[in-house]
Amino acid sequence: MKNIKAVIPRSSSKKKNDWRGFGYFLWILPFLILIFLFSYFPLHGWIYSFFDYKPPRSLSQCEFVGLQWFQMLFTNKTQVAQLFLVMKNTFAMSLLGILTSFLPVGFAVFLNEMKCKWFKTFVQTFTTLPNFISWVLIYSVAFSLFSSSGMVNNILKNWGIISEPVKFLDSDSHTYLWMMMWNIWKNLGWGSIVYLASIAGIDQEQYEAASIDGANRFQLMRNITLPSLLPTFFIMLMLSVANFLNNGIDQYYVFQNSFNKEHIQVLDLYVYNIGMTGSSYSLATAISMLKSIVSVALLTIVNIVSKQVRGESII
Repeated sequence: MKNIKAVIPRSSSKKKNDWRGFGYFLWILPFLILIFLFSYFPLHGWIYSFFDYKPPRSLSQCEFVGLQWFQMLFTNKTQVAQLFLVMKNTFAMSLLGILTSFLPVGFAVFLNEMKCKWFKTFVQTFTTLPNFISWVLIYSVAFSLFSSSGMVNNILKNWGIISEPVKFLDSDSHTYLWMMMWNIWKNLGWGSIVYLASIAGIDQEQYEAASIDGANRFQLMRNITLPSLLPTFFIMLMLSVANFLNNGIDQYYVFQNSFNKEHIQVLDLYVYNIGMTGSSYSLATAISMLKSIVSVALLTIVNIVSKQVRGESII
């Protein structure tokens, strides 16, 4: 009788856990559907890379060309030179993003050390808000401040520092640096949130024990906080490497002009320009398809390296 009584609760508990797991699945099901609709279903558009598509014709009315567009990327000298320039810009922007990836870590550490709660909340809110501002509005602010007739040039003229306006926006000099600075300003506060969450999960007894041993605040940061943030930092860094070719388009699209186009045109913007402006939809699809394949390959390589070095994989 005791054995029978012991078995019944286990069976009922298992059924309860199964139903609970099914309930959790129903909660995430709408998000899975959205991911499928917006991330996987559009991949059927890759078929356009095998046709000589001419809008507004239907695909059945267009000529099937097979791998012609892919061969063109590596055999046409003009196309190869243009793609090389675009890849150089893409690599430069991505490398600058990786080199500055430590800034959110440092910002989160020093923000955590602020003892005045209202000032800490103000700084965190003030630095996070730019993430929710669109790049169109950011360019409007940049134009008002740094255009030839903007506020900065007017102030410099009135102070007698310059006689001719400085071309901050309509110039090809320091394009990489300008884009990096705008990106840092927009994403620094938002990027630090994940590290602040990691800091909140650190065992406070470590700080108490170190303080009893006579450690000061900088020693606490160096020996406890930073080592605890390294696993999170490495995961974010590996994800950045996996997304090396994905610079986005918004930032570069609004800041591009005829003066800086040579250095601001990254791969995503180049695909948009040749697809929408150049009306070469098939070639743009082929480039985008290769970019997605390379990105998946990079993610796989980074995952293998993480497994070998850290003993943990990111996927």
